[in-house]
Amino acid sequence: MPSVETVLLVVALLFIVSILASKASVRLGIPSLLLFVGIGMLAGSDGPGGIYFDHPWATQLVGVSALALILFAAGFETRLDDVRPVLLSAASLATVGVVVSTALIGCFIAWVWKLPLLLSLLVGGIISSTDAAAVISVLRSKRLRLRYRLQEIIEFESGSNDPMAVLLTVVLLYLLTHSGVSGWSVGWMLVKQVLVGLLVGLGLGHASAFAINRIRLESEGLYPVLSVTIALFAYAAAAELGGSGFLSVYLAGLIVGNKNLIHRGSLRVFNDGIAWLMQITMFLVLGLQVFPSQLPAVTATGLLIAGFLIFVARPLSVFAALPTRRLSYKAKLFISWAGLRGAVPVVLATFPLLAGIKEAHTIFNIVFFVALTSLLIQGTTLPAAARLLKLDMPDNPSPSFPLQFNPTELSDSRLLEIRVGEGAAADGKRVVDLGLPRGTLVVLVARSNNFVTPGGGTVLRGGDVASVLTTGTNVNAVRSIFEGATPEAS
Repeated sequence: MPSVETVLLVVALLFIVSILASKASVRLGIPSLLLFVGIGMLAGSDGPGGIYFDHPWATQLVGVSALALILFAAGFETRLDDVRPVLLSAASLATVGVVVSTALIGCFIAWVWKLPLLLSLLVGGIISSTDAAAVISVLRSKRLRLRYRLQEIIEFESGSNDPMAVLLTVVLLYLLTHSGVSGWSVGWMLVKQVLVGLLVGLGLGHASAFAINRIRLESEGLYPVLSVTIALFAYAAAAELGGSGFLSVYLAGLIVGNKNLIHRGSLRVFNDGIAWLMQITMFLVLGLQVFPSQLPAVTATGLLIAGFLIFVARPLSVFAALPTRRLSYKAKLFISWAGLRGAVPVVLATFPLLAGIKEAHTIFNIVFFVALTSLLIQGTTLPAAARLLKLDMPDNPSPSFPLQFNPTELSDSRLLEIRVGEGAAADGKRVVDLGLPRGTLVVLVARSNNFVTPGGGTVLRGGDVASVLTTGTNVNAVRSIFEGATPEAS
C-alpha cells in the first residue's frame, strides 16, 4: 500500500503533465481530452506507470460527479438570449436525434456483432450522446467561430442530449435486468425521469439564485463552494427521486447563470476552472480504468461501429431531427461531423459493469475504442471541415475587459460585451447617433488591442468590442444595433 505522500505526488505529477499537454494540444492540432486519456493509459497497469486501477464503481462515481459539475458550468455559461433562436433545432437534435441514433446503431450492432437486439440497443444508447466536455473543449481550444449560430446549436445540443442518452441507457438496462416488465411501467419510468428532472432542476435553479443573492455569506470564497454544492445536490436529488440527474443539473446551471447574481465574475471564473479540473480528472481516471492490452481484440468491431456511427448513424439522425430547410445541407453536414463522443459514453459503459451484464467488459472496451476514434478523427478535423464547407469566420478573440459588474438581486441591469458587426447599424456611426434604448450606456470600447473610453462623438467600427450597460428588457434591441441581423443558412 503506497503512502499518502506518494499518492499525492503521483496525482500532482499527472495533473502537471495534463496541464502542459493542454498547451501542447493547440500546436499539435489534437484535442486535449485525447491527450488526457493517453496520459491516463500510460500511467495505468499496461503502461510504463504501472498503476493498477480496476474499480468501475469509483470510475462511475468520479465520472458522474465530474459530468454533473461540467454540465452545471455549461448551463451557467449558456445565455438564453443566444440559444433562444436555435432552441427548437438543438432540442430536436437532443431528443429525436438521440433516439434515431440509438435505433440505427443498435440494429447495426445486432447485425455485425450478433448480440441480442435489446443488448445491442443498450450499446447504441450508450454511444448515442455527443459529449459536452469534448465538443465545447474542441470548439473553444481551436478558436473556431461558426456562421449561422451553428456554435450555439452544437454546444446546446451537446449539453442537453446527455440526459436523453442516460435516460435510454437506464431504461434499456432496466429491461435487460428485469423480466416481465410491462409497457406501462417503462412508459411511467420515462415520464418520471423527465418530469422529476425538469421540476427539480427548474425549482432548485430559481431557489439557488435567490439564495446566492440573499444569503450574505461572510466570505466571497464561500460562493464558489455553494455553487459546487448546488450542482451536486441538483444531480443527486433528482436521481434519488427517480428522475434524470443530468437534466436537473443542466437546467439548474442554466437558470442560475441567467439570473442577476452578486459575485457573478468570480463564480464564472471558478466554474470554468472546476470544469477543466473535472475534465482532466475524468479522462485520467477513464484512461486508468481501461486496459490497452485488451483493445486489439475489439479493434475490428470497434472500427466498424465507429465508422457506421460517424458516417451513417450521426448524419441520418441529424437530418431526421432537422427536416426543415432552415439550415442548409452544408450546415447539417457540419453538425453531423461535430458529433464528438467522449467521456459520457465511457462513463455510461460502466453501468453494465456494475449491473453484472455478461458482455459488460467487452462493451466497455468497444465504447472506449469508439470514443477514442471519434475524438481522433472528428476532433482533429473540425476546423478543416468548417473551412471546407465555408462555415467558419475569421478568429477575432474577444478582449478581456478590466470591468466587473455585480448587480443586486433587484436590479435588471446587464453589462454586455458585444462585437460590432460589419454592416450593422452601429458600424461607422457615432455613439450619440446609435439611437440606443433609454438607460443604455456604452462604457468601454476595445479596438486593436487597446481600450477606448467612448464619448458621444466616438465612431464605432466593425470588429470593435463594446462593453454596454443596459437593462434586461433592452438586450435584444441593443444586440440588434451592434451585431445586426443574423442571416439564415442557405
